[in-house]
Amino acid sequence: MVHVDFPGTSASGLSGHDARDDLAEFETLCRSAGAEVAGICTAKRTTPDSRYFIGTGKTDELADMVTAVQADLVLFNHALSPSQERNLETRLKCRVLDRTGLILDIFAQRARTHEGKLQVELAQLTHLSTRLIRGWTHLERQRGGIGVRGPGESQLETDRRLIGARIKQLK
Repeated sequence: MVHVDFPGTSASGLSGHDARDDLAEFETLCRSAGAEVAGICTAKRTTPDSRYFIGTGKTDELADMVTAVQADLVLFNHALSPSQERNLETRLKCRVLDRTGLILDIFAQRARTHEGKLQVELAQLTHLSTRLIRGWTHLERQRGGIGVRGPGESQLETDRRLIGARIKQLK
């Protein structure tokens, strides 16, 4: 679990909240999702770091902690940008999930009705669509055909198209 205290705001977006309350609430969310809290990393910052959200030094400290406890998931009590999430996953060598992703996972686990499951799937696909990257280069289809057929379609474009089609279908 990672929690960063930004003076004057809380992770949930409400100002004037106590950092301990935010941390306790997030720990409850983690346990609700079935995650075992192996360690807590806290920091104070005035602004988020654009690359890692928590800064390079704290990222190195977190990487050591992840290795020591052999964690396969790191949960952040804040909304991370897609690039921050990717950078952290690369540096920490494990899956990174932000507050929004954690809440969507909890909803997915607890959805019982067909309509509820579809609503959660729609929310998850919408969240995922902003996080697609060129990670499928080994499956690249850019060799194309001869003449006027064009260069082909990349796996990223295929993923975007399929997710977009599924989102339209769910709506």
